[in-house]
Amino acid sequence: MIKAVAISAFGALAHEHRLQVFRMLIRKGPGGISAGDIAHRLGVPPSSLSFHLGQLERAGLIKSWRDQRRIIYAADIDGTRRVLTFLTEDCCDGHPEICGGLIAGNKARKGTPQRN
Repeated sequence: MIKAVAISAFGALAHEHRLQVFRMLIRKGPGGISAGDIAHRLGVPPSSLSFHLGQLERAGLIKSWRDQRRIIYAADIDGTRRVLTFLTEDCCDGHPEICGGLIAGNKARKGTPQRN
């Protein structure tokens, strides 16, 4: 991954509403959720949400498609994977297998309270 692409992704996530949206879309999985439902759940005005969704989409972290009259948004799993790979590819002085537990460790903590 090109460093500029990673910086764009991190910049997109460096805002409270965008981080909340991204985490919501990660939880929802590939089926996604409509923009209206996202706005309602987060209490964000649709005009503000549209801006934030655009930032996340341009950063390659989410994708969208039209479903009749609604626009559905979902996490772009491949884009997210590229960012995670960028973070861990040089892990532990050339021994990336040590970092294998980073993502697996999240599954073990599933029952613990999440921080916002």
